[in-house]
Amino acid sequence: MSIRFFLATKAFISYQGQILVLRESPSYEDTSNTGFYDVVGGRLDPGEHFGDALTREVYEETGLKVTMGRPFFVNEWRPVVRGEQWHIVGIFFACEADNQTVVLSKDHDDYKWIDPKEYKQEHIIENLSFAFDAYLTR
Repeated sequence: MSIRFFLATKAFISYQGQILVLRESPSYEDTSNTGFYDVVGGRLDPGEHFGDALTREVYEETGLKVTMGRPFFVNEWRPVVRGEQWHIVGIFFACEADNQTVVLSKDHDDYKWIDPKEYKQEHIIENLSFAFDAYLTR
């Protein structure tokens, strides 16, 4: 089986000390975490600058415009999506929103602003634990 490789940007969007998480919808065509919460982000298109990819994904998924900060964590995960083995390397960035009004895309069916220190109480995807720990100790 061949493995598809992707580079992704992920945004820890903060507003008044809270972090935005989105719940993956069952209608998302690349679903691998239905019902779990994740931070905003997505894959880079070939030739796309990572900053452009991050701001594009944030706007597509939430309607928010953010100020992008520095990267604080890198991780990888290997989901099986539509029967294909994927290998994704994600770069996590601290971002700031200027408001908390979220307009969800069809890929998500709920969102919350959470206290990052309380992330273990939330139904987040497994690979986010390391990113939250890195965010809290940066």
